[in-house]
Amino acid sequence: MKTLPDYLDHGLKALSIGLNPSTISVEQGFYFANPRNRFWRALDASGLVPEKVVPGPQFQIRLFRRHRIGFTDVVKRPSASAKALRAADYREWAPVLEEKILEYTPCICWFHGKMAANNFFRHTGRADVPVDWGMQSAVIGPSAVFVSPNPSPANAVFSLQDITGWYQELAAVLRGTEPV
Repeated sequence: MKTLPDYLDHGLKALSIGLNPSTISVEQGFYFANPRNRFWRALDASGLVPEKVVPGPQFQIRLFRRHRIGFTDVVKRPSASAKALRAADYREWAPVLEEKILEYTPCICWFHGKMAANNFFRHTGRADVPVDWGMQSAVIGPSAVFVSPNPSPANAVFSLQDITGWYQELAAVLRGTEPV
């Protein structure tokens, strides 16, 4: 199966966790590659990284190496939409992700969407974990959990401004301050 590689290492400030790779992202070779996806624009506007964000595989590597932001997914099987995922996908892949998180212990596990976080917790034996936006009371090992809206173009309920606001909140958390 062709999929996106994980960007995992010890000492990550944040681990960006999507639901699963889109077929466009796999074809292009980097996360959030659909030009209509709002991840890169929200990241650029948020101040989460102190430089101009340029979507693409080279900047993704820069985020990983210089800014200590990793990338992975709850499910590694690519699809054109989240609707193609089945419970069996989550049962297979969520425990694998949990093992990776426990091994690499990022400071914050940053889930893109409640669907990603809920399915992760449900399929790792913690279906009772309540998931809301922002910082969560739940942790994964020593790693904190933050949930922001999925930036996918299919998630039109949230505007670019909404998503940027959640990324700004994450930036404030990473700086060790509360958002204003």
